[in-house]
Amino acid sequence: MMFRTCAAAAVGCCLAITVLAPMTAPAVAAPAAQAVPAVSGVKAAGRGLSALSARKPPMGMLAAIQRDLGLNANQAQSRLLNESRLSPIATQLHERLGDRFAGSWLQGPIGQTLVVATTSRADAAQITAAGAEPLIVARSLAKLQAVKDKLTAARPALSAVSSTRYIDLKTNKVVISSSTPKATANSIKAADVAPAAVRVALSAERPRLLQASVPVIPQGYPPSVPPTDLVGGQAYYAGTATRCSVGFAVTKGTQKGFVSAGHCGAPGTATVGFNRLTQGSVRASTFPGDGDHSWVALNDAWTPRPEVGNDSGGIMHVYGSKEAIEGSSVCLAGSSLAGLDWHCGTITQREADVTYPEGVVEDVMRTSACAHLGNAGAAMLSIGQAQGIVSGGSSDCENGGVTYVQPINDILTAYGLTLVTFTKNEASTGSCNGYPNSTTGALKSGQTIYQPAGLSYRTSVTGTHYGCLEANISGDFDLYLQKQNGLTWSTVAISQTPSPFEELGYLGPPGVYRYLLISFKGAGPYLLGYTTPQPPSDLRVRGH
Repeated sequence: MMFRTCAAAAVGCCLAITVLAPMTAPAVAAPAAQAVPAVSGVKAAGRGLSALSARKPPMGMLAAIQRDLGLNANQAQSRLLNESRLSPIATQLHERLGDRFAGSWLQGPIGQTLVVATTSRADAAQITAAGAEPLIVARSLAKLQAVKDKLTAARPALSAVSSTRYIDLKTNKVVISSSTPKATANSIKAADVAPAAVRVALSAERPRLLQASVPVIPQGYPPSVPPTDLVGGQAYYAGTATRCSVGFAVTKGTQKGFVSAGHCGAPGTATVGFNRLTQGSVRASTFPGDGDHSWVALNDAWTPRPEVGNDSGGIMHVYGSKEAIEGSSVCLAGSSLAGLDWHCGTITQREADVTYPEGVVEDVMRTSACAHLGNAGAAMLSIGQAQGIVSGGSSDCENGGVTYVQPINDILTAYGLTLVTFTKNEASTGSCNGYPNSTTGALKSGQTIYQPAGLSYRTSVTGTHYGCLEANISGDFDLYLQKQNGLTWSTVAISQTPSPFEELGYLGPPGVYRYLLISFKGAGPYLLGYTTPQPPSDLRVRGH
């Protein structure tokens, strides 16, 4: 499903993700050929710079990030930009390190440091050169996963004495949380794993599922009622008394629907929307065991949208499902008896097995975001990228805790679904022709390049820089605009979408600028079109 935001051929019509408030993260030294963009705040003489953002989170989400992560407005914006620029670097290093890779995560209050773990000291130099901090560990991520798999196979013995099992990248161990550590340690012996690879942590955590019990009487859907938009976070009812939250809009062929938690309803269960009008039925559902997920097929009266949130807290568009790394901020929007609101936290661990009274669910994310009863199935995003749907947890929004999230890509794969995303109509064909300046080239997978001509350009006036990147339909290239500050370069605007078309705009002072192109995935040719601010005299000459 495609959604048009503006005519991409018109110069400056869309300004993509750009965070321009003063930032606390320092710029790095002038980068080499494979270096990463630096984060820095830029202020023009006498006034702050401003820009529009097609992917800027709504005010309700930004306020929740500040509240839940203990940040001020500038720090919250800095964190989001750091996450945007560092995540592709983590992905590229994962590919380069191969079986030596032992995980990556963001640390620091604004996520300013990317840590990449490896089993080989020889990798430290390339990790540092890429702008990350290396950590040498004993076990690769693949070995940690093998240890966890053995513990998962011993689930009947462990489930009675532990609440969760997860891979902890920071300690390079598999952690088992338990209220009875001694009994848990005895049960581990039967799993035939190296004791040094496992840590038992004392925990009083008691995870629970997060559906609410609220009786509802369906009212049907008379023909006189206009079609209703389905948005992530809305309440819905499965059967006559189970209230959960809509996750993300999906399609399966021509059938429209949405994903939610599996424990909300078994296959065949009828669903009712937030307005008490008939909605659809659960087409498939899994719980417990391999997951806690389901998908609901909608009737024709509902129109699924690539959106999450509500009018009061703001709507966030869904652009894709790129997996955020540990330490990234995540926000959920879900319906509870207290209303629909944003709640945020960070991804603390992936690949967790959680034990509920109803059974064990494998391979979910642990997050520090809080959740209410009724939030089961709620959509969780990292900026504009879908991460998963809420399963359960031990959290509440007064005392904190842990919320467990079923990864979205696992759900899409399990049922053969397609995520409904917000995409320009022009994304598949590109429309960067017609810019006054242009350059072409090709990128290899994971490659970075500076333009124009591997160098930069200078402008003597304050004005708006517009950039447009058109790539091969199978590629996913990202576009950065950087400004030179002495011996360093600062990233001042970013366009990162999962499509092969990127567009950004930046109002900036005089100086030296350059574009950085990064292949997040795929290889192939590209066209970069751009404008440079011109003195008024030049504009008058061109006008005659």
